[in-house]
Amino acid sequence: MAEAVHRAPGAPGAPIRVLIADDEPLARRGLGRMLGGQADFVVVGESRTGGDAVRAIRAARPELVLLDVKMPELDGFEVLRALAPDPQPLVVFITAFDDYAVRAFEVHAIDYLVKPFSDRRFADMLARARRQLRPAPAAHGDPAPSLIVTTGRRSVVVPIPEIDWIEAQDYCVLVHTGAVSHLLRESIRTLADRLALLGFVRVHRSALVNLARVRELRRPAQGEWLLVLDGGAELPVSRRLRPAVTRHFATRA
Repeated sequence: MAEAVHRAPGAPGAPIRVLIADDEPLARRGLGRMLGGQADFVVVGESRTGGDAVRAIRAARPELVLLDVKMPELDGFEVLRALAPDPQPLVVFITAFDDYAVRAFEVHAIDYLVKPFSDRRFADMLARARRQLRPAPAAHGDPAPSLIVTTGRRSVVVPIPEIDWIEAQDYCVLVHTGAVSHLLRESIRTLADRLALLGFVRVHRSALVNLARVRELRRPAQGEWLLVLDGGAELPVSRRLRPAVTRHFATRA
């Protein structure tokens, strides 16, 4: 599938322009209320049908669209096809159906929320949109982030970009960098939160992967998905975490 062409981000400091497209009035009002508490987001329109959404997107030129899958006239995917080849806003699918997650990320959606979702899940989506639409400028000369791993009386600095993957070991983790592994007394859950903005994604309850080290994602018709890393390691992707893994690959595309 061809890569989507997105509109350029708006001016730094300007609120992110959002359009809500959902055929349920209660859903539109709920999303509007959740966005109303965010000073850096502004709702520029609402649409009940897919046809209305196409017209509203072309008229209001939002930067972000919260898009239902199943709507009258056109479904969410047909809305995106109707907009091509013009530059498109970033899209988040918000729907009651979990069947379309892989398809959503194939059309370069940045997230896929299944109703009902938590406030935290919604906040995570907004944070992802902020990073893409209002990226923070990099500080000149900042050192590469790193982990400090202590072995006996020795402390080793492990640059985070050099990490291939991190493996849970009870209440500790093994940090794998090439042929060398370091034991770190920290939980994989804590590290997943710390490294989320640095290109790491949880692919299994016991594995956290540096996406920059991924060589291949194998998705057989049946059976478990596998990530193949540059060093040859093959890591299974749990069924529960597949949508998140696919989302990260779509974001990198």
